[in-house]
Amino acid sequence: MGGESTTRTAPHGGGTTAGPVGGRTGQRLSGLAIALGLVLFLGGFAWGAVVYRPYTVPTSSMSPTINAGARVLAQRIDGGEVRRGDVVVFHDKSWVTNADVVKRVVAVGGDTVACCTNGKLTVNGKQIDEPYLPDGSLAEITDFPTVKVPAGRLFLLGDERQGSLDSTAHLSDAAQGTVARSAVSARVDAVVYPMDGMLKRPTGFQALGSLSQPGPLRLVLTLIVVGAVLVLGGAAYGPIAKRAAGRRGARPAMGAAGAR
Repeated sequence: MGGESTTRTAPHGGGTTAGPVGGRTGQRLSGLAIALGLVLFLGGFAWGAVVYRPYTVPTSSMSPTINAGARVLAQRIDGGEVRRGDVVVFHDKSWVTNADVVKRVVAVGGDTVACCTNGKLTVNGKQIDEPYLPDGSLAEITDFPTVKVPAGRLFLLGDERQGSLDSTAHLSDAAQGTVARSAVSARVDAVVYPMDGMLKRPTGFQALGSLSQPGPLRLVLTLIVVGAVLVLGGAAYGPIAKRAAGRRGARPAMGAAGAR
């Protein structure tokens, strides 16, 4: 009988089979991660857009808390929610025409505010610690007369007291430099450019009453970050599974010949 030879060859494609990459469970989990991630990511952005407004602070009157040109996020609030120590955005035509103003609330309706006692601002006779002021600066460069804040109004100062055109610059006005609560449209929560983060709580006013609670900015950012991670992780599953399958199928083709 003549010799007979046989040859075994590896299947085309290096032993891999056509079809979806990765197991069904992995594919389902990947799709679920992407879907959930999109919900969290887009939901976080939508929530933030409803609750917050971005502003650019054009002057240095709030430095060092907020420097000139900084971008801030301010929570939309009603004027009735304002508390002492808040940094707020308001609009008052007697101060500036066609522009929003950013200042710190140091006294509310019914308060008596004066300066200075031992170099400090006093509200209702209490000296207020203001660590947000520039290092070595006084609470005010000159004394100003005692002001009794009318009900429904606010007394506001810039953190850079030397150059801030705040309530002290309007003491001769009919309202003695005070602003209506209804003029407030938002409360600043954070400086986002440069990335200075959340504003520190004004604890110096705590003895006079409750302080404002921070808005949901941290939760909004958490939703956006977690959503982005889930979307990227879910999208990466396919390429990772494909690479892993390729490595398993990249073994050398086995060939064998025999004669009998």
